[in-house]
Amino acid sequence: MNPGWLTTSPRTACAGILFALLLLAGGGCGSAHEAEQAADTLHLTTMRIRGFDPAHTVDEASVRAAGLVYEGLLQYSYWTRPYRVEPLLAAAMPELSADGKTWRFLLRSGIHFADDPCFVANGGKGRELVAADVAYSIRRIADTKVGSSGYWIYRGKIVGLDEFRAASQSEEPTDYEYPVAGLEVVGPHELAIHLNEPYPQLPWVLAMPYAFIVPREAVEYYGTDFVNHPVGTGPYVLAAYRQNYRYEYRANPKWAETRRVDEMPAPDGAATGVALPQIPRIVCSVVGDPATAWLMFMAGQLDLTEISRDQWDSIMAPDQTLRPELVAKGIELSKAPQMAVSYTSFNMDDPVVGNNKLLRQALTGAFDFDAWQTFQNGRVEKANGPVPPGVAGHATNPPPYSFDLARARELLAAAGYPGGKDPATGRRLKLTLEIGQADNPEARQAAELLASFMEKIGVVVEPSYNNWPAFLKKLERREAQMFSVSWLADYPDAQNFLQLFASENSSPGPNRANYHNPEFDRLYRIILALPPSPERDDACRAAQTILMEDCPWIITGHARAFNVRQARLQDYQRHDFSWGKEKYWRLAPTAP
Repeated sequence: MNPGWLTTSPRTACAGILFALLLLAGGGCGSAHEAEQAADTLHLTTMRIRGFDPAHTVDEASVRAAGLVYEGLLQYSYWTRPYRVEPLLAAAMPELSADGKTWRFLLRSGIHFADDPCFVANGGKGRELVAADVAYSIRRIADTKVGSSGYWIYRGKIVGLDEFRAASQSEEPTDYEYPVAGLEVVGPHELAIHLNEPYPQLPWVLAMPYAFIVPREAVEYYGTDFVNHPVGTGPYVLAAYRQNYRYEYRANPKWAETRRVDEMPAPDGAATGVALPQIPRIVCSVVGDPATAWLMFMAGQLDLTEISRDQWDSIMAPDQTLRPELVAKGIELSKAPQMAVSYTSFNMDDPVVGNNKLLRQALTGAFDFDAWQTFQNGRVEKANGPVPPGVAGHATNPPPYSFDLARARELLAAAGYPGGKDPATGRRLKLTLEIGQADNPEARQAAELLASFMEKIGVVVEPSYNNWPAFLKKLERREAQMFSVSWLADYPDAQNFLQLFASENSSPGPNRANYHNPEFDRLYRIILALPPSPERDDACRAAQTILMEDCPWIITGHARAFNVRQARLQDYQRHDFSWGKEKYWRLAPTAP
């Protein structure tokens, strides 16, 4: 989820086992109408969705939801590896000036927003997308009143945008006519983006959900409720929903009108003209309990599901292949490394853990990776730094504070807590760990295991369980002392992981640890400016050396993804940047 977004492998349950039993009994969503639509309906799970506004796509579920409805100028190609971006709303890849500071985009003509009452002037008919919509959507991410956590992708980059952001802090309504020289609307379908300095990552950034294009009419018509009224140019529209329970999407008729046939690259590299989207209806049910999801999958009520720890032995053979009885049912397995990092973070604003590097080093040294990997059924690789293997700039040196209980106890004593006790009070040090999946058994077991590691050096870690929206609010408000999450890459670049530590990105930005180190920031600015090169890779590794010494995170590993799908789900391939990729999937007819 998976845009640089936070996740704890989240699928937060709303109805749990009772919901699954209702489905199996033919009640709940398993109505006669549902059965009639089954052949044309893709069934998936989701966690609680915070909303559909691209400005607030900070978590996996919201990213996936927004990606069905909205689009950006560019997108990731579906089949191609290594990953590359390609035009989506843009008619072609942008032209770059010789000095690397101006990108020119030509938009496809004839692309329309979905029909919606917000288009009053058009009688509810969706109007054509124009370059001014792109400029508006970028300004909106910068508007302090919107409060987007995505401004880091533009901060300091576009000429005049920071000044617009400063002006938006006024108590008056934000003036979207405020001149931003870096957003030049050349014509109805042409836009030039002028940068302060070269920004080689811009094409990656413009394929992110934060860069999805929204119509001003919808934002102003729905006001604060725009978050629940998505109006985009994407392949699907939100047809119906029950918050925290079920979301239904249908193919966008407007999308089909303007893009009747698209060139879908096949796995062998050949281009195959097919009508997109290939699936007319998608139903996403909020299911957090992995046992419930597996029960639904085996009953044919889900087409795709992740393999959880609790179901591992009943699904997987010792050699990490599917058990023969599942293969015989036509069930198919996908497995691949994720471009992601999982971690337990310290809040550097916290007076206990934030001001005591020796304490953070001690707790990092108490983390038993071998036991963690066993708990995870081998679904995680050991980390040398936050940048995953396979990404240029990945750290190769082993971390300085690997598991070593004797050394961890020495560091704890040097930190002022010999034996885990505060000499001033004689009481054991007690820390709070925030978890974002209150009703997910695996998340609870993981938190308890992490607490058991710290218990071995005398430190008490108490888990605090939250639903996902409440968890994110604690992080945004800097209220969490410690918290466990995963970061799924926005784009395949080391900078996308290292920006999680840049002081300019502190909460509510992606630097949820609120980490600050001037030398790291200096290296980060160098990394931003450099094109791919050995020099840039060296700077990435040097930056990670600083991080691994300061220990703002306990890095728990780089995950491998395992999921299973029904045989009828075709043209599926796991993708690290999966938003909007459902349009390429296909449902094969089932045997009578």
